[in-house]
Amino acid sequence: MPQMMKAAVFVEPGRIALDDKPVPEIGPLDALLRVTTTTICGTDVHILKGEYPVRRGLTVGHEPVGVIEKLGSAVRGYREGQRAIAGAITPSGYSNASLAGFHAQDGAGTAHGWKPIGGWRFGNTIDGCQAEYVLVPDAMANLAPIPDGLSDEQVLMCPDIMSTGFAGAESGGVRIGDTVAVFAQGPIGLCATVGARLMGATKIIGVEAVPERAEMAQRLGADHVVNFRTTDVVSEILRLTDGRGVDVSIEALGTQATFEAALRALRPGGTLSSLGVYSEDLRIPLGAFAAGLGDHRIVTSLCPGGKERMRRLMDAIQSGRADLKGLVTHRFGLEQIEAAYDLFSHQRDGVLKVAITP
Repeated sequence: MPQMMKAAVFVEPGRIALDDKPVPEIGPLDALLRVTTTTICGTDVHILKGEYPVRRGLTVGHEPVGVIEKLGSAVRGYREGQRAIAGAITPSGYSNASLAGFHAQDGAGTAHGWKPIGGWRFGNTIDGCQAEYVLVPDAMANLAPIPDGLSDEQVLMCPDIMSTGFAGAESGGVRIGDTVAVFAQGPIGLCATVGARLMGATKIIGVEAVPERAEMAQRLGADHVVNFRTTDVVSEILRLTDGRGVDVSIEALGTQATFEAALRALRPGGTLSSLGVYSEDLRIPLGAFAAGLGDHRIVTSLCPGGKERMRRLMDAIQSGRADLKGLVTHRFGLEQIEAAYDLFSHQRDGVLKVAITP
């Protein structure tokens, strides 16, 4: 096995570049995954722009598909050479948050308090997977074998956007017969659309202005797509629901405007399920919130991780009930990572997701 590898590292705000780094050395509970396919996430773009702080020299990326290269001495139940994925969120399985059922919030308690979103380690607090190799911590809690017959691109969405999008529908409590609005049909919003359909929603309204994304939304289960650039979204949603409003709004962009519209589109007693990553304080409008008396629920979700979550998602794909490989619109080698970031961050050429192959 080589001693050195290629990796995409954060250099400074505005620059992620390919560099040489040592292949990670694993501990007893870890595994080394040889990355065969990975991708770029919107969060990586926040890192690139300096909007989310990480240390300089960190390998970025949190969506690994690969082959087990080496297992730690204490790891059981896997074999070297086995194809596997790991979630973007890698809970230890034994923290207070994990044992309380909130695996994504696997932050360690300190004298200064508890750190939220601590379960997100790849490309955040440890080296990530836009590289030839990645260390998977707590491997027995996080490595999920890929079922025979599924390609890398079929399972590439599982580690993050599929898990996150589905969580938007799950946390929103979507039920059979519900009407659901999904605000923004980027990769996560598209997965939320699929998740809402699987949960039993019978009318799904997507909100999107990019034609390629609107078309994909309809392919994946949206019954209507409202163009927010040409239409008053809330008025149109109320028209489509005969003035009732939606049972669940899923906010998958992370702006004040989409959050507020998602709240205004709700029926009394409806649920706003928020997936967006917000970069400034949110304001809750008095009227839309019914002065706090509307029986509304506002819930948030961070991408569920761990091997059992990954198994369930891959089962949804293998069964044919979810097919997300069409979200991969562009493909690059790892040596083209800077060009891939340029395309993805500027949302050119109808890009949805890119596949990166070391």
